[in-house]
Amino acid sequence: MRVPAKAFALAAFAATLAPPMSGAAVADAPQTSLRPQARPVVIAGSVTAASLAQVIDRATPAAAPTTAPASQAQTTPRASVILASASSLRPRLRPSALASSGSRSATPQATPVAADPGFTAWLRGFRRRAMAEGITGATFDRAFRNARFMPEVIAKDRNQSEFTKSIGDYMDGAVSDSRVRNGRREYSRNTRLLSSIESSYGVPGQYITAIWGLETAYGSYRGKTPLISSMATLAYEGRRGSFYEAQLIALLKVVQHGDSQPENMLGSWAGASGHTQFMPTSYLGYAVDHTGDGRRDIWSDDPSDSLASSANYLAKHGWRRGQPWGVEVTLPANFDYTQANAPERMPSAWARLGVRPARGQLRDYGNARLLLLAGARGPAFLVFHNFDVIKRYNNADTYALAVGILGDRIAGAGDITRPWPQGERMLKRSERVELQRLLTRRGYDTGGVDGILGSRSTAAIRAYQRSIGATPDGHPSVALLSRLR
Repeated sequence: MRVPAKAFALAAFAATLAPPMSGAAVADAPQTSLRPQARPVVIAGSVTAASLAQVIDRATPAAAPTTAPASQAQTTPRASVILASASSLRPRLRPSALASSGSRSATPQATPVAADPGFTAWLRGFRRRAMAEGITGATFDRAFRNARFMPEVIAKDRNQSEFTKSIGDYMDGAVSDSRVRNGRREYSRNTRLLSSIESSYGVPGQYITAIWGLETAYGSYRGKTPLISSMATLAYEGRRGSFYEAQLIALLKVVQHGDSQPENMLGSWAGASGHTQFMPTSYLGYAVDHTGDGRRDIWSDDPSDSLASSANYLAKHGWRRGQPWGVEVTLPANFDYTQANAPERMPSAWARLGVRPARGQLRDYGNARLLLLAGARGPAFLVFHNFDVIKRYNNADTYALAVGILGDRIAGAGDITRPWPQGERMLKRSERVELQRLLTRRGYDTGGVDGILGSRSTAAIRAYQRSIGATPDGHPSVALLSRLR
C-alpha cells in the first residue's frame, strides 16, 4: 500500500526494499500536469476551490455536499491465494516521529499560497478528469472547500534522506521492550476484536497488532496532514503526477461514498493514513467495514476497520492459515553459506544440512528459505510463504522480519536467541555502486553497476570473500568495501 514517508525501510538491503515510492514500487508515471515545467516550491498568498470558482469551468452548479446512503454492511471476504505483482501501494515504514503526539483535533492547515496560474490550470483540468471518473461536482467542491497548496510537502518529497541505520539499530527500535509491552496491552485490550478478525481472514491477531505497532505506535502517530491538500500538491508538482492523481481520485470516492469527511482524512504527507497507514488506492481495494455501520472508516479513533482492513489485505495476497511466517534457527560449524538467501527447501531438508530450530520443534510447514540479513555474524531464520505475504505490505525483508518477531513477542514468545551485530551501518547507495564497480574491476560479475545488490552481486561478493579467506556469506559490509578499496 506506503510511497515516500516511511524512513524505517532499510534501503541498503538492496533487493529487499520498496523504492522511495511507499512502499509503492511504482515507476514514475507520465506527467499529467497542464504545466510541464518544474513548479515553484515557495509562493505567497491563498488558493482554495472556492476562490477558483471564477476560473474553473464547473460541469455542475455549486451545491451543498450530498451524503451517500449508508451501504449495507460489507461481507468480509475470505482468504484467497493471490500473488500479483511484487509491488505494493504503500509507503515505507514510517519513523516513530511520524507525527507529534497529542490531540488530533488540532488539524494543521496547509500553507496559504498565491493563485499560481499553473496550479489553477491543473485544478481546472483535474476537476474534469475527476468527473470523468464518476466524481460529482458537489463532491469535488466539498472536498476542496478548505484545500490548500502545500509547498512544504514538495520540499519533503524532494529532500528525503537516505536511511543508514544498522540492522541492529533498526531491529532494536522496531522490536523494543516498550513496543512489545504496549503491544501486549493492546493485544489483550482488543482480544475479542482480533479474534473476530482472525476468524474472518485467517491472519493471527498478534501480527495485525505488530503491523499496527510498527506503523503508528498502536494509533498514537497517525499523521496530521490534510490528505486532500497534500495529494493535490503532489499531483500538481508532477514528479509522480499520475500516481498522486489516482490517490486523490480515491480520496474523492471516499468522500462521495460517505465513508469519511475531508476534514477527518488526515495522514502522512505522502498519503498513508489510518491506524495501519493505507494509501488511498489500497483503501479502495482492501478496506472493509468490520463494525457494520456502513462505512469503511480507517480514520476513526476506533481501530476496528483499520485492523480488519490490514488482515483483508494480507489474506487477499495469499496468507496461509496455520503456517508461521518463519522461525529462528542455528547453523552448524562450517555451514555452506551459498545456501543462504536463495534456494527453498522443506525444513526436514534443511535439518539434513544441520539447521536446527533455536527453540522448540520445526515441522514441514512448507518450503522455506534461509534468511541472513546480517551475514554469518547475525541471527538466522527460515522464512515461509507468509513472510513474503507480509512483504506485500511493505517490500522489505527487515520490515517483514520486524512484524514477525514483534508479533511473536506480543503473543508471549521470548526475544531471539542470537543478538544482532551492533555498530555497523548499512551501505549507502553510492557505496553499493562503488562496491559493484570495484568487484567488477577485479573480474567479478555483479550483473551491472546500479546499486542494487541482487543474486549476481551476492555471488560476486561471496567469490571475493573466498579469495581473501573470509566467510563467504555474501554480506555487503563497510569492512568489505574498505578491503576492496
